[in-house]
Amino acid sequence: MNQQKEIKREGKGTAKLFDERSLEADYATLPPLLKDGWRVLDIGCGTGAISKDIAKLIGPTGQVTGIDNTAYFIESGKETYAGVTNLELINADLFTYEPTEKFDLIVAARVLQWLSNPQEAVAKLKSMLKPGGILSVLDYNHEALEWQPEPPASMRKFYATFLRWRGDAGMNNHISEDLPGYFTEAGLVNIEVLEANEAYKKGNENFEHKVGIWSSVAQMTQIVEEGYIDDADRLQAIEDYNIWIKSDAQLMVMKLKEVRGTNA
Repeated sequence: MNQQKEIKREGKGTAKLFDERSLEADYATLPPLLKDGWRVLDIGCGTGAISKDIAKLIGPTGQVTGIDNTAYFIESGKETYAGVTNLELINADLFTYEPTEKFDLIVAARVLQWLSNPQEAVAKLKSMLKPGGILSVLDYNHEALEWQPEPPASMRKFYATFLRWRGDAGMNNHISEDLPGYFTEAGLVNIEVLEANEAYKKGNENFEHKVGIWSSVAQMTQIVEEGYIDDADRLQAIEDYNIWIKSDAQLMVMKLKEVRGTNA
């Protein structure tokens, strides 16, 4: 995205992670909103895993366009979901993307958290809505992440450093709390906030995989290269956290909200 601090995440492994996503599991508040025949835009769609589920629910008379600024994700999605005839995936930047028609619904899941200019993004998204169209943004409050019990000090240090790195780059670590204000400033009306927290409990089939997201995040060397943390401390955080996941970890709750507004 324009003005986005680049994170080096391209590659087959990341594309596979995106392919594991689904509308039911990763945007569970959205399906009741969807209507047959809608024209939908999915911003930051990755490989289009959630986009393809939306396409199925709006039926063959509807159309979903997914855009992402990472070409590899789009190329991968076009191959994986080639059989979804009412889905179009485009390698494009939000701020330069100019569709030929406006949309009934625009969705952005876990995307605005990575932008240094989220208010501008909301205004851009509103400009692409039909009159009466709906904008839905799903995003986190990273400052409210809950672990039970607390993970090792090395991971707590890494996580605090990660949030500081994000904040210094202009990214909003509690964006879900500010989205209603962004929507109001953009002129959207009928604003709704839906709780969509992600809770992972010990014993769940996907517990270690989901809680292990922070080991995956700590694989990034960018914050080491930019002088935020020593590489030894980063590697120690990964080692200690992986041990904690298998031994003491009981619960992780990522605080997530969906915010909706209508284009008057």
